[in-house]
Amino acid sequence: MRKIELLAPAGDWDCLRAAVANGADAVYFGVDKYNARVRAKNFRMEELKDVMAYLHKYNVRGYVTFNILVFENELEEAKQLVEACIDAGVDALIVQDLGLVKLIRDLSPDFPIHGSTQMTVTSPEAVEFLNPYHLEVVVLGRENNLTHIQKIAEKTNVPLEVFVHGALCVSYSGQCLTSEMWGGRSANRGECAQACRLPYDLIVDGEQKEMGNVAYLLSPKDLAALDLVPELIEAGVSTFKIEGRLKSPEYVANVVSKYRKAIDEYLAGRHYTPSTEEIRELQQSFSRGFTHGFLKGTNNKQLVDGTFPKSRGVFLGTVKKVLKDGVLCELQAPLKRGDGIVFDAGRPEEKEEGGRVYDLRKHGKKVEGEVEKGLVEIVPGRHDVNLTRVRVGNRIWKTSDQELDRRLRKTFETERPYQLFPLTVHVYGEAGKPLISTWRDETTGNEVIVQSEQMLDVAQKRPLTLDFIKEQFGRLGGTIFELKDVYMHMTDNVILPVKELNRIRRQAVEQLIEKRQRPRLYIKQAVDLTSSYRQKQRAENPSLMALCRTLEQVEAACHTDVDMVYADFEFTTDYPKAVQIARTTNKPIALATPRIHMPGENGILRGILKAEPDAILVRSLGAVQYYTNQSIEQTLIGDFSLNISNHLAAQLFLSRGLDRITPSYDLNIQQMIDLLEAAPTEHIEMVIHQHLPMFHTEHCVYCTFLSEGTDFTNCGRPCEKHRVSLRDRIGMLHPVRVDIGCRNTVYNAIEQSGAEYIPHFLSLGVRSYRVEFLEESAKKVEEVITLYREALEGKRSGTSVWRTLKAINQLGVTRGQLIKK
Repeated sequence: MRKIELLAPAGDWDCLRAAVANGADAVYFGVDKYNARVRAKNFRMEELKDVMAYLHKYNVRGYVTFNILVFENELEEAKQLVEACIDAGVDALIVQDLGLVKLIRDLSPDFPIHGSTQMTVTSPEAVEFLNPYHLEVVVLGRENNLTHIQKIAEKTNVPLEVFVHGALCVSYSGQCLTSEMWGGRSANRGECAQACRLPYDLIVDGEQKEMGNVAYLLSPKDLAALDLVPELIEAGVSTFKIEGRLKSPEYVANVVSKYRKAIDEYLAGRHYTPSTEEIRELQQSFSRGFTHGFLKGTNNKQLVDGTFPKSRGVFLGTVKKVLKDGVLCELQAPLKRGDGIVFDAGRPEEKEEGGRVYDLRKHGKKVEGEVEKGLVEIVPGRHDVNLTRVRVGNRIWKTSDQELDRRLRKTFETERPYQLFPLTVHVYGEAGKPLISTWRDETTGNEVIVQSEQMLDVAQKRPLTLDFIKEQFGRLGGTIFELKDVYMHMTDNVILPVKELNRIRRQAVEQLIEKRQRPRLYIKQAVDLTSSYRQKQRAENPSLMALCRTLEQVEAACHTDVDMVYADFEFTTDYPKAVQIARTTNKPIALATPRIHMPGENGILRGILKAEPDAILVRSLGAVQYYTNQSIEQTLIGDFSLNISNHLAAQLFLSRGLDRITPSYDLNIQQMIDLLEAAPTEHIEMVIHQHLPMFHTEHCVYCTFLSEGTDFTNCGRPCEKHRVSLRDRIGMLHPVRVDIGCRNTVYNAIEQSGAEYIPHFLSLGVRSYRVEFLEESAKKVEEVITLYREALEGKRSGTSVWRTLKAINQLGVTRGQLIKK
């Protein structure tokens, strides 16, 4: 059977110790600013060797998260961090940016790379795309279900890693641009502002839908797959990943120990079902409510609760009666003095009443110890809770358990191994010569030879025996080792002082630990990051493309002077009609793939080819691989969702069969210019007008809130009858649209324009420009295309375009992510 790995998060040293002490096989952690959790304490580059020495002492692997996009001006620093990881013997880098993958492979052909979930790898074709770079592990998207995982595992030998516990992103990892749009804090840069945890109003066909206390429409519950461990192993999962680099060490200890037990029980052939107590303990450490996420398939009704966005803990019950000094509650979970509680009035955005339990009573009489269940009077601390704000029906949650925390802390406060590692010793000797002992660490295969400083004497009475040597060499208490076997190879009856045998034992242990802690050795080569594309010529006769999302828009665009029309429809079954319209007007047309490519969805990609477009706008690694595997005539254009943010990534995708690429929307104007100065701009296409696609999610708002169904098989397809928008706290309406895979995209309410930067792009040699439409009328399409054509031809300034767009757009227009941050 393949090795199963339990991978734990560590935001600091205590979390690292908690993971090791509770049975993690590997730990992942960030270093300095280059990781997807910049709010975590993280580790410093100069700590790397100490961290790896500590982990390797306990036979735990250490993976550094470099799971963000890297901008052009950061490549040199990125190179230094990669080299530091190589020198420190880090066991792998977890990487999102494919330009960084190229850099690592240029630096070292054998240094391990793990593909981050931020790569949005969700199909066998996407895994195949990564094969040339020899990734050791690929982390699948959290939206892959057990069937998907099994199909991917059947078609690859690459070990697959899957998240099994912790917070869920509502958007596909690597495909969320909300924080970038609203605050310049990109999720692709580790600065997620958690816009999914904010309240929204649901606007259906222009009218607000009454939702009661359901306001957190995009805030998923937390993933908990403890009971799915056997199914995941059988589906082909090699690594079980726990989320939580911002969580406490007690959380790490709690979750790691539970999954360690579940994996070990399965591997031992024993049936394991987590107990109610174990689930409650997991909830206690952190829980927004538990769900299997998408692992058992899409169930939109179970994914989101909608009434709160934060950790609640364990549900205790509801308030039956408000007393003078407490409340009456029918307990559904154990409670004791000192536990923390909160009263949930259905308004989590406001200050909530809560505090420590001071006393528990039954029928007015004080109860000692823990109350398991039943009708009980809960008396909070006198100054903790204002009972005049508590109402009958309020839910009560147990938010903390000091006793549980103390128990969890004990597991890592004193440094001790989760397990002892076996040693085998061979002892050789004869009178008049030193005793020679060979010590083998059976876990690592390391061996050391230690000989006595004193010579062996002929024994007069009590010679060394096997049992005696076992007794002395077996005194390994306080170390990470245990004695498995001793083999004696003595030619005489000899004797050696006990003190000397003890010295030999201590020296052998020190040397074996030192061997464990030596950095792994990798090949490291010199790399020159200088780009060969520094000389730029101003672009002449630039091309203008229009991306349309309705047939009406396609018709309108085809009657303008755009050089190519793109069709990006919710239902790709309408693509042949779009192609027909383009053919009648002799206009080249490109068809867009979905942003996500799942197992079993090649039929969608085949359908695009069958429509016979002139080009294909490719939006996923799986789609790139699918089309480049075939000999097709169509031009392949890589879209923004491939997350190209440096010239190395641009080179990689162009070398893999794409004719043009679209830079990532994470780039501001200076970062964009840095990229254009280093990349082949004749192969770059700039999006200069659009509604930014913020969330892209498997969670269907239409199904969840406009249907009694749970997924596309039984929802009744309300998306074909209604138009939904989400209204944020400042009143902006963000349209929600559905694609052929029933995935939702939430678009920013306000259009954004890069018109003012067109002169910069032209001077750097960019020839291809795209404007994108969402809900615009035919007239608006024609107006916008005219404005941008005039700007590209120098007949109108970018500022003039900006002002005119503001005049014809009731919401105005923003400079979007390009504005310098």
